[in-house]
Amino acid sequence: MERTEKVVFLSLLLDLFAFTIPLPLFPRIIEWYTVRESSDPHGLLSRTLQFVSWVRGLFYQPAGNPQKWDVVLLGGLMGSAFSLLQFLVSPKIGTLSDKYGRRRVLLVSMLGNILSALVWIKSTTFASYMLSRIIGGVSEGNVQLATAILSDITTPTQRSKSLAQIGIAFAICFCIGPPIGAYFAAQPPPASLDAMGIELNIYAVPAAISLLLLIIETVFLLVALPETLNLRPNYQANRIPTKGNKRPAKDLRRTGQQRRLSLLNTLRRLHFLFLSVFSGIEFTLTFLTFDLFDWSNSQNGALIGSIGVISALLQGGYVRRVTPKVGEGKIARWGVSSCAIGLIFLSLVPLFASTKPSTAIRLLQAAAVCFAFTSATVVSSLTSYASLQCDGDFDEDTGKPIQEHPQLAKGAALGKFRSSGQLGRALGPLLACASYWTYGPTITYAISAVAMVILSSSMVSLPVNPRAQ
Repeated sequence: MERTEKVVFLSLLLDLFAFTIPLPLFPRIIEWYTVRESSDPHGLLSRTLQFVSWVRGLFYQPAGNPQKWDVVLLGGLMGSAFSLLQFLVSPKIGTLSDKYGRRRVLLVSMLGNILSALVWIKSTTFASYMLSRIIGGVSEGNVQLATAILSDITTPTQRSKSLAQIGIAFAICFCIGPPIGAYFAAQPPPASLDAMGIELNIYAVPAAISLLLLIIETVFLLVALPETLNLRPNYQANRIPTKGNKRPAKDLRRTGQQRRLSLLNTLRRLHFLFLSVFSGIEFTLTFLTFDLFDWSNSQNGALIGSIGVISALLQGGYVRRVTPKVGEGKIARWGVSSCAIGLIFLSLVPLFASTKPSTAIRLLQAAAVCFAFTSATVVSSLTSYASLQCDGDFDEDTGKPIQEHPQLAKGAALGKFRSSGQLGRALGPLLACASYWTYGPTITYAISAVAMVILSSSMVSLPVNPRAQ
């Protein structure tokens, strides 16, 4: 089991490195296509930017170059489109993994990711680049299938510690991946290809690095990853308690299943609401630093990187040790509360930016530490909590799995859970931008803080025992 955990963690590192490399390049990619396709006012990019400009104009008229804002906003919308595709396909990927196995579905999804990178390398039009993003959005299943695999091979007491590795992988890759992408973006494609008449995307070099990482990951998974569907790591840990040697009654099992289904629905709502607010914060944070401090990309990168470093340290050194003692629900609630405090700090930053800039910077740094704790706790804890509702029960005479409710199958249930979060990631930046440009950052972050306080209060009612029998 420990070997499989290592395989999953290493594959996640490769996958998320490939995923994070293009993140800082979105605005530059759009600018490149804008220059190339400026002579075609009816092209996809021109029409898309016209729509973005019209929507932005409803809320905000910048004093400087409005096209720059439109390019940045379009980059965010491209990320939202990716999340929207994940919202649509995640339940399907989970259901297929329940039917055909985690390993097989994961390998098929990797082929889609490889195709996405290949299309990116060759995409010389905005339409072809969007095709690569669509293929990637439909194919990406590594994170949710990694969650299902780790849930297959761990007992409830090991679950939160094991799933914390996903958060650690995210934090590491979001620290390192974007700088790597930015560095190799400065390396042009080989001139020999131009001489041969082969035209590539201007960022074909980082695209090729992503492709190489994905190919290595696919081969690694093919060789090292075993099938984990229907594995039973500890029968006694997963069995419904009974008196004597009697099997659990059907009506008792049915009641337990209904409680777990209800709790899963609650967790999906919490996941959606949290990420609807938190993803909006993540997206508008660079707007805030650009507006108030005129920060460069490197300064923004340092801020976001510091959040990732602190988050990784917290995941590895604090969350994995404390969660088994206090429970996933309480850890998630602490993370939401930390986010509310960070938002209060963030809402005060504009009030001091012009008069006391040093105070404003300290408030921003304090908010960043709060958000790092939030990143380290909430999603991983809620995911672990959700996975514990899907641990099947076993017949104590035969040792075979007892038939569960179809909606409690790990792949399907965790796919729906991830889908709810991806919908929040798709909608959050749009709502946050509308509020930021209409009412300003102070009101936007203050309202978000109130939302997080309400969300934290609602989580008090979560059962102390994650497995609601």
